[in-house]
Amino acid sequence: MLPVIIAGAGPVGLALALALSRHGVPSVVLDGSDEGVVRRAARTCVLPPDVAHWARLPGLVEETTTWTGWRTTVRGKVVEEAVFTEERSPIHLPQHALEEALWRAVGRTGLVELLSPARLVDLEQHESGVTAHLKETPAGDSPSRRGSHLVGCDGARSTVRKLLGVAFPGRTAVERYAVAALRGGVPDTGEAALHRALPAPRRTGGARAEPPEVLVRPLAGGTVRLDWPLPPEENPVTPDALLERVERTLVGLNDGELPPHELLDTGVYACHQRLARWWRSGRVLLAGDAAHLVGALGTQQVAEGLRDVDNLAWKLAADRRPGGAEGLLESYAEERRGAVGARLRAVDQALPVIRGRGGRGGRLTGRGRLTLPADAHLGRGALGEPGRYAIPGQRDRTAEGGPLLGNPVTDVAVTALDGERGRLVDRLGGPLLLVLTAPGARVWDARHWLSAGLMPDLAGAVAALPLPAELLVTDAYPGAPAHTLLVVRPDGRLAAALPGADRRALERCVGDLTDLPVG
Repeated sequence: MLPVIIAGAGPVGLALALALSRHGVPSVVLDGSDEGVVRRAARTCVLPPDVAHWARLPGLVEETTTWTGWRTTVRGKVVEEAVFTEERSPIHLPQHALEEALWRAVGRTGLVELLSPARLVDLEQHESGVTAHLKETPAGDSPSRRGSHLVGCDGARSTVRKLLGVAFPGRTAVERYAVAALRGGVPDTGEAALHRALPAPRRTGGARAEPPEVLVRPLAGGTVRLDWPLPPEENPVTPDALLERVERTLVGLNDGELPPHELLDTGVYACHQRLARWWRSGRVLLAGDAAHLVGALGTQQVAEGLRDVDNLAWKLAADRRPGGAEGLLESYAEERRGAVGARLRAVDQALPVIRGRGGRGGRLTGRGRLTLPADAHLGRGALGEPGRYAIPGQRDRTAEGGPLLGNPVTDVAVTALDGERGRLVDRLGGPLLLVLTAPGARVWDARHWLSAGLMPDLAGAVAALPLPAELLVTDAYPGAPAHTLLVVRPDGRLAAALPGADRRALERCVGDLTDLPVG
């Protein structure tokens, strides 16, 4: 069996290799970096709930933190507050911790071959696969590798994208930020906060310092990350200027006093807005930074890359089955490029409003101007929601007022046919999930309902589907009446809400969804 070749061993490339292994698909990861994992305390990532499962890798929990809530303040006055449940809180962690956990996880699969160093210099597509030509390989290894597909996860300067001749239009440095990671110095409330026009101390001689805007996001172990947007015209930030910015901010957060603190890391980074013109050419695809760049106003590039992985892995696995799934692979590019494109447009529209440079601000109320900067952090609106995918034939497969298709599923308690109980989101990333709403299922002994009502026929229908699927039962699902069969894609998107007794509707749905013959 030919493996999938993955160019790039960053978080997206490693996550794709791990996701493919969960479908039994082998892969070869080409690591062209000489650096390995770079440990930077101020280089962190935020994982919203729909990709939070990536923070549950073994050995990673102690490196993560969830936030108890959110505050937006202007001149010290709270203009917006939110309380997070643990299930709905974003997860904040150092990016190097995620990468190290992924390295460990792929090493345990037995299905992932890691080549390092291995630099891709050319590729050839054939009717049945792809050949990757390498410049550098481990001693004694072949200078070329064959695979069923090749996925470019090789960063913003992607070699794969360049070999395909794909344009990467967009804008450079739409925002610049100074960042710092420190231990101590910030009141430990467990909340993340955006402080605009933070009260600042008076300098020597009585001149008031320019009040900064700062984003405060807790990390594990009493560490916190601070982000300051930089004016477009500001000169390069010197270490002394950044240190002064840290101290002014801490004084503003602590009633005029500079508390003890330990500065762990600092930096300056630019946010770019770019979107590859197309993401697929035959058996070669793009994902992560190779396909898109986001990051301004709290949008999360790593999270978008992991959404690419969740969307692509199961589709690659399906395309490797007899007969292939051409339409399914094309839907990856359509769905993910559309979602990221919408995010980039939202940033372009919001930036002039938030930074006071005109734009659509005239159509926003005063409060809307104040709360818009929090949208990405709160998972709200076009800046923050994970995006809804268009599902083939979806209007035929949900009743009016029923669950909204194409969105991430709502997490509910489920019971498997062997009686095992758990949460729906914990079963994602593997087979297609078919969830029957059956009131009382959690209080009945599984032996009683497994052979009753719709279950025997449903179990037979599931066994006959053209790709792996698992039948689950839940007491209830928001918007779904009793005996509704929910079709949940491996990436956690709700694909259909069908009458549980309609076997033909299920077969049509899966046929449309997978582009594979059914029945």
